[in-house]
Amino acid sequence: METYGKILMIATPAFLLLVLFEKWYGWHKNKTALQSMDTISSLTSGVTNATKDVLGLSVVVYSYSWMLNHFAITHVSSSVLTYFIAFFALDFAGYCVHRIDHVVNIFWNSHIIHHSSEEYDLACALRQSISSIIKIFTIFIFPAALLGVPENVVAVVAPLHLFAQFWYHTVHINKIGLLEKIFVTPSHHRVHHAINKEYIDKNFGQIFIFWDKLFGTFQKEIKGVKTVYGITHPVKTWNPVKINFMHLASLIKDAWHTKNWKDKLRIWFMPTGWRPADIAVKYPKYKIEDVQDFEKYNTGETKQLAAWCWFQLALLMIFLTWLFGNIATIGSPQMFIYGGFIFLFVYALTELMDRNKFASLWEGLKAVAGTGIIFYYDDWFGAVKYITGIKIILSAYFILSFAITLLFSRAQYEKKDLKIIQPQTV
Repeated sequence: METYGKILMIATPAFLLLVLFEKWYGWHKNKTALQSMDTISSLTSGVTNATKDVLGLSVVVYSYSWMLNHFAITHVSSSVLTYFIAFFALDFAGYCVHRIDHVVNIFWNSHIIHHSSEEYDLACALRQSISSIIKIFTIFIFPAALLGVPENVVAVVAPLHLFAQFWYHTVHINKIGLLEKIFVTPSHHRVHHAINKEYIDKNFGQIFIFWDKLFGTFQKEIKGVKTVYGITHPVKTWNPVKINFMHLASLIKDAWHTKNWKDKLRIWFMPTGWRPADIAVKYPKYKIEDVQDFEKYNTGETKQLAAWCWFQLALLMIFLTWLFGNIATIGSPQMFIYGGFIFLFVYALTELMDRNKFASLWEGLKAVAGTGIIFYYDDWFGAVKYITGIKIILSAYFILSFAITLLFSRAQYEKKDLKIIQPQTV
């Protein structure tokens, strides 16, 4: 956990700078407006996922070390070739899991967050799941365990393999020649994120595109077909915590309401989107039929609200950096208390972005939690030693943040907003 936290301390600022640079480049090149709420939603999703991973809040079905000890038929040394083998094994496993996520109802819940943005940019790459508590990924790297690839090699290659999937989430890079035949490129992955009927459930590869060509799931980008992004059942929220469990909640409701006991059991493992016949009729769900004619989710944003949300995001990143940099010192159970605070911060911020009537309540809970931590521990997770007056500064921030959220909420219901960006039609 501590090592991964240190890695993320370096990676997070780099990703954030690249996201902002891409936004600036898009504005400079096409004069397109910055989609503040969508970008902030993506970044807060990355925050929740990183927090969950650093705190180790997941369970694997079988650990790699267990498979290595029980099934290895040989053991290879840590050479350059070993790292290549591990990389290929991880990528094949990634293809398998990614494809399962798309085609099986229950597993789609862990992947819906990644496709929930109706924009396609570097920020949406950071929309990663917090709902995948039980991980089946390890099962698919059995070939590496069989060959005896050392555990430390996999531990090094895994984050590199993950981070290498960041760059191709962009519309600003066109096709790149011969590399298109081997690697996943922005063109390939634009197809994967699109909801056009020509593109759905194609290009599951993560680094190498030849898995898709080998297993019949490849689709090239078609000239003249405008790619439209998102999911066919729009989430209509900026709140990443809600999005992570939205599909699961829908499955539970459908399983509860259907009268057919067979359907109650099989709904979990049917193709993604399948619903019992009686429920589909009684409780119909909106689905985008014409991808070229629907309104993107947009709650409207004033310049003041956008500026405040960016400010809150900056503070969230500071809080997160302190957790990652001091997790060993903070220790247990305090690090889980800190993690809970981070999640509450994200929830309160994105509820305000959604213009939810309970946004002030969530911000109030955040203020109570923050000041409660300070008074109970007489510290902020070890910060008193390094920052003079940190308790007063943070207490003042929590109170001020609650007051400003109240003002924004009041302006929303009294219709006192200034210029509001209207929803766009695709």
